[in-house]
Amino acid sequence: MAQTNFAKLTTEQKTVWSRDLWKIARNNAFLSRFLGTGQNSMVQRITDLTESEKGARAVLTLLTDLTGDGISGDNQMEGREEEIKAYDRVVVIDQLRNANRTTGKMADQRSIVNFREQSRDQLAYWLADRMDQLAFQTLAGIPYTYNLKGAARASGTFSNLDFAGSVSVPSAARRFNWEGAVGSEAFGTYDITEATLRAPSWKLIVQIKAEAKDKYIRGIRGKGGEEVYHVFLSPKAMAMLKLDSDYLAAARSALPRSKQGNELWTGTDGLVIDGTMIHEYRHIPQFTATVAFAGIGTPVVDGCQMLICGAQALAFADIGNPDWIEKYFDYDNQRGISVAKMMGFYKPLWISPEAGADEDFGVMVVNVKDSA
Repeated sequence: MAQTNFAKLTTEQKTVWSRDLWKIARNNAFLSRFLGTGQNSMVQRITDLTESEKGARAVLTLLTDLTGDGISGDNQMEGREEEIKAYDRVVVIDQLRNANRTTGKMADQRSIVNFREQSRDQLAYWLADRMDQLAFQTLAGIPYTYNLKGAARASGTFSNLDFAGSVSVPSAARRFNWEGAVGSEAFGTYDITEATLRAPSWKLIVQIKAEAKDKYIRGIRGKGGEEVYHVFLSPKAMAMLKLDSDYLAAARSALPRSKQGNELWTGTDGLVIDGTMIHEYRHIPQFTATVAFAGIGTPVVDGCQMLICGAQALAFADIGNPDWIEKYFDYDNQRGISVAKMMGFYKPLWISPEAGADEDFGVMVVNVKDSA
């Protein structure tokens, strides 16, 4: 088998491998579907550092709508201009690293696997998966000391990241239960221990959009100025939604009749209901009956924390390509590859007009049941 001499790898070649890894990671990351560089993105990607008195920092700017009524007729405008309120939010950054290492030259000789390519693909998938976990955990406001199932993390890596301290629980006016008697479901007080949690339904999807608009959560503008919100469910919660009779009726009536285009046949997500696009993903927070969840209570039913996201729901500081380091160990008998990515996640808060207090800028959390 052909062997590559790591010692002869040039800086330019290492840069190419680093870019290849980052390209694969970006393609694998579920998060990448929602990235954008502007304020009309669900996840705003910040790629540059801003110089300030405290050094180089990643800064997210939130702009609010004008609230004044303006001036009528020929009344004097000068001196009565309305201030554009802007909120600068700092996204703390840190680096996340991982590495692979061979057993030794004899193990390499027996293997037909190209170590560098295999390591690149494995590390790229690892990086994409951990980025997704960090993103959805930040959106849901679950401290990094826990995982997305609500159990304590075995490793302290996430909680040691500098931006772990920026994670904030869902704010008071942005968190709800979907609960009540069957047929009379409604929004209730956020409480993961509630016994009457209900499964997601067409009714919930329609009402959650109205709630988002009432809470001044700005949608993502699409063609024709339409505002779209993204809704994220666990796979089991999505299955419950697809069993809802109103959902089934709408899907049968409104979607294409062919198997190729109808979501009922293809099994894909992304169905748009009343300006909300529905997605299922395994890294949505899920809880299990009788098992303590993330230090906030012990549920009595199985369920998930559904996320409803508008524009600038999350900030992602994406600072450069990952570092790609290759070296020998044990008198050049073992080879290793390490990657390090500098990044940061932050869920923006602002003083919302309807609450008059700090609230999540672009996301709401709803506890729903995801089992029969």
